[in-house]
Amino acid sequence: MASGWAPDGAEQAQIDASLDDALTQVRERLPQGESAHECIECGAIIPEARRRAIAGVQLCVDCQEEADRQQRIFAGYNRRGSKDSQLR
Repeated sequence: MASGWAPDGAEQAQIDASLDDALTQVRERLPQGESAHECIECGAIIPEARRRAIAGVQLCVDCQEEADRQQRIFAGYNRRGSKDSQLR
């Protein structure tokens, strides 16, 4: 339920926009092209099943998990949904 000057459905529009932003960011990070046979970080062999499952894969599972962990550490918060952003 919108209140004040916000139009009806404003909350859902904000949620939808946040979701669209997150999906766009994830899709941009997906690997593309030909998969590597060896991990570009540690040199370990990337299994054939992984190369077939993920087009353009460049990292072994262990290195990918570490990269994902680092991405979460440095990821910011959703400013659009932040109460502080509504006060500025």
